[in-house]
Amino acid sequence: QLQLVESGGGLVQPGGSLRLSCAAPGFTWDYYVIGWFRQAPGKVREGVSCISSDGSTYSGNVAKGRFTISRDNAKNTVYLQMNNLTPEDTAIYYCAADQAPRLRICTFSVTEYTYWGQGTQVTVSS
Repeated sequence: QLQLVESGGGLVQPGGSLRLSCAAPGFTWDYYVIGWFRQAPGKVREGVSCISSDGSTYSGNVAKGRFTISRDNAKNTVYLQMNNLTPEDTAIYYCAADQAPRLRICTFSVTEYTYWGQGTQVTVSS
């Protein structure tokens, strides 16, 4: 079964940057759609960014202009580069994955993804 491992979270000052990684050791995930989500305390999980198997990307409003998603299929890893972070970005960040025929295109519907990582905490504070 596909297991996702997130890393790269931590404490950063406002205006700083972090790069999150989502890895799937031992799996070939060229055909997977990968989404990044986040959940802050007391809030629903929201979509951040997504990348499809052909490299097409889709960014949610929270990410536009600040976050960039990319994938390295040779390393079975998807990255989320986050710049100009603010305290409102504080949350647990999760990556999720699924593949055709169940999922073919990017979506921020959490129910469309079968596989989820454990999450990585991002805290933006001075």
